[in-house]
Amino acid sequence: MKFKLLCLSLVCTFFVQAQDDELYFLKGRIVSQIKELNEIYVTNSRSESAAATNGSGDFSLFVKVGDTLKFSGLQIVPKKMVLSSNDVVKTLLVVALQPKVFELSEVKVNDHPEINAVSLGILQKPAKKYTPAERRLKTATSLDGAIGFGGVMSLDPLINWISGRTAMLKKELEVEKHERLKKKIENYFGEDYFISTLKIPAEYVNGFLFYAVEDEKLVQVASENNKSLMQFQLGEIAVKYLELISQKE
Repeated sequence: MKFKLLCLSLVCTFFVQAQDDELYFLKGRIVSQIKELNEIYVTNSRSESAAATNGSGDFSLFVKVGDTLKFSGLQIVPKKMVLSSNDVVKTLLVVALQPKVFELSEVKVNDHPEINAVSLGILQKPAKKYTPAERRLKTATSLDGAIGFGGVMSLDPLINWISGRTAMLKKELEVEKHERLKKKIENYFGEDYFISTLKIPAEYVNGFLFYAVEDEKLVQVASENNKSLMQFQLGEIAVKYLELISQKE
């Protein structure tokens, strides 16, 4: 009798574990008081896969029992949900989300000139661009102080010059990468996307782009030319940026 109970217990355990490892294609729908239910992002924390809702709030993705889904968007309060065995077998999983309202006072052009590449930490000071002639002149004159009496070159000034110039060139390269990424994002999506979809005020679009190119995840997905993940990451960044500018008001 004990042996039979043991076998039954092992069989039940096997089926439970098999169910936990099974992959399900989950269909869901977001319900909320907001009018626009599109562009709400659903992320599976385990697999790191993501999906965006359509205009009706519908989404779909592959899941397992016990997976944690994260819901985020510009107009909703973020939410996490752990999927049960009942959730994954439903014909349609309905998820209710709370709306999030941003109260921004009226903005005027140039009201916030302090929001720029320097204030956002991209640059320590405005980058200076040199023509080829200016670069050659700067290189030549920078060495003058390193040459001592009788044409003998002092080692310390030379080392300082090399290390300083290397740091400057690295900074210029970093700024150049940011500018290229900013231009790439602008070409991919256009200004209307940032204003209409991400709800960035028109006067803040340029500042938002400078803020966005600092995000490491965005840099990574942009290097892979993955437009869907770029949209997802820009949505996450926009939420943070809107909170930032609302605090400054």
